[in-house]
Amino acid sequence: MALLAVLVAAASCKSQYDALLASNDVDEKYKGAFEFYNNGKYQKAASLFESMAFLTNGTSREDTVQYYWGLSNYKYKDYYTAETNFAKFLENFPQSGFAEEAAFLRIDCLYRSTLRYELDQSPTYSCMTAIADYFRDYPNATHVDECNAMLKDLNDRLDLKAFESAKLYYKMEYYQSAIVALKNILKDDSENIYREDILYYIAMSSYKYAQMSVPAKQRERYMAFMDDYLNFVSELPDSPYRKELDALYARAQRAIGRYAGTDEMLEKSEKDFARERQMQAE
Repeated sequence: MALLAVLVAAASCKSQYDALLASNDVDEKYKGAFEFYNNGKYQKAASLFESMAFLTNGTSREDTVQYYWGLSNYKYKDYYTAETNFAKFLENFPQSGFAEEAAFLRIDCLYRSTLRYELDQSPTYSCMTAIADYFRDYPNATHVDECNAMLKDLNDRLDLKAFESAKLYYKMEYYQSAIVALKNILKDDSENIYREDILYYIAMSSYKYAQMSVPAKQRERYMAFMDDYLNFVSELPDSPYRKELDALYARAQRAIGRYAGTDEMLEKSEKDFARERQMQAE
């Protein structure tokens, strides 16, 4: 009997929903849509709000229906459809009392659609543009902290993508291309969060490019490495990369006849660095 009662209740609910969906009675649809929404039946609520969009056109309920259509899809985790709903809502009702919240929820939908740094970052740029619009349109916005956290994450992701893309040239041993790509990152974005690593790989690429060059080009290229080394240590004297680069700098000096120390001193420096790196790995 209990199972029969459940089945009857389920059938009744289904028939009530279908009847509301087919109805042109706006008051009943409106009441029913909010009942489904308040009971967590977001997919059904979204369909009912959608079915009312035309019926409430030009009425006092129009913006409420449009907003809750998007909100129901958002709660149902259909972020793609919800973003479309909120974008249309903001276009049609920029002065609505729901507008700021719709703008933030649209941003959240866009943020959830962004991809890992290895993939296309077009959704990232779309989300960042929406955040900029939100800050412009709502100077006293209530979601500033959440948007700033999203913005930081998106910027960090772009920094990582730029760094990893340039570092790929280094891994493939295209050192000249690596130097150009890494320096271009800092030219475009001097505050890249991977700045220390970028400067390190510039210096490493420069050294290896010189090392692999024909003898006639080595002096010039070792001197270019020395410039990159000096740029690095002047900015980051306490970097964990320092000892490795110090050893390479001594080698470059010796290669062009400027090394003032002995071979034993150079060998000791390299052994100390190798020992330290092994200890860090362990």
